[in-house]
Formats: sequence, structure tokens, C-alpha cells
Amino acid sequence: MPQDIEMSTVEVGKLSAYLARPSGGSTAGMLLLPMITGIGEQLREFAGDIARAGVTALCWDPWHGPSSDDTPHEKLFELLGELDDEACLAEHRQLLGYLADELGCTSTGVIGWCLGGRLALILGGRERGLANVVAYHPTVPGTPAPNHTVDAVEHTALIEAPVMMLYPGADSMVPVESFRRLRDALESRDTGASIVHLYPAAEHGFSSRARHENPVNAAAYAVSWPQALEFIRTTTS
Repeated sequence: MPQDIEMSTVEVGKLSAYLARPSGGSTAGMLLLPMITGIGEQLREFAGDIARAGVTALCWDPWHGPSSDDTPHEKLFELLGELDDEACLAEHRQLLGYLADELGCTSTGVIGWCLGGRLALILGGRERGLANVVAYHPTVPGTPAPNHTVDAVEHTALIEAPVMMLYPGADSMVPVESFRRLRDALESRDTGASIVHLYPAAEHGFSSRARHENPVNAAAYAVSWPQALEFIRTTTS
């Protein structure tokens, strides 16, 4: 049964994060790494779904304030080029600490979408204690962006936790060769389940409601999201 949830904005050191959790909290947690929209309406909806599944959801704010709720996409794309991999990872570790130390989560995973999907794979390779890694259409281009200083494929091979990765076959930003390198990295591991979804005609960012005018994207999301929620619930319990 869906649970009642609590939603709030919390301060974690100098970071501001969005929190959704079952009423009274839970020992299961997820760190949410958003797509370019930041902590916009879509991410808050994802967080609510995760909380109603019984898992605390803490959302990282890559832009430290702006989101698709109040900022044009053109400006958010400018900010995207300014992200620093190591600085992002340091903020993720700070939020993981908050989930454990302040929110009482003893089992925590990470889920990311697009830019957050790439960072989720990297964080999974760095943090050995994660319960899971979920990467929705991770933005791992064929030629790394100038500010992509950490190798996502290399780190994917280091993940010890169970992984769910979802790739759209009509992704215009991530060539199928990049997907295959990520898949091969997962399959090279000695531990951790690999659940890889391929949605042949879906487009990059198919989980975004803004892309659901294309029925292929809407169908891919409708099929994938319940499975992702069950994967999260199972691996953090």
C-alpha cells in the first residue's frame, strides 16, 4: 500500500536538498541525482514516488537554486558546462552522510537521470557501501565533454552493488557504442547483478514528462518506472 509521506527542503552544510520520505522516516534511502532540470517538478514527483514505496529520497541540487521551474533550459545548459566532476562527487558524499547520520538510513542507493545517470555510475564505482545504482539514460557521450574529467566506463566496472541501467535506442546524445561500453563494463564485474533495459525507439531523457508527447517515450517510462521502484525497494530493504 502507498505510504503517507513528508516533504521538505533541508540544509546539509552549505547545500540545500529536497527531501521526501515516509511519515516517520525509514532505514532505506536513495540519493537522487537529477537531469538538467534540477530539483524541478519532475524530480520532486520521482522523489514522492520513491517515498511512497517506503524509501527516503534525498535530492541533490546541481545548480544550487535554479531549476526548470524558474530558469530557461538555455541557462541550465550553460550551467551544465560548468559542473566539475570531483566537486559534484564531494557533494554527493556529503548527502550520503546526511542520509546515514541524520536521517537514520542504514541502506542507501543512488539513482540518476541523464547527467545524474552518468554521475550515479561514477559514484557507484567510488562508494563501495551503496545498496544499488540506477542509471536512467545516462549521458555518456562518445567523446567526453571538456568537463567530464572522470571516466564513467572505468568506474562502472568498479561498482559492487546491483545496477539497473536503462538505455533508449534512439538516443541522439549517447551513441550505441557508449551504451555497449557501459554494458560490457557491467558484465565484466565479479559481483553485483546487472539489469540492463533497452528501449529501441525511445529517445534520450524518455522519463521526462516533457518528452511524453512521443508515445514511444511515454510507453518506455510507463514500463520502466514501476520496475525501477521495485528494484529500489528490494535492494534497500
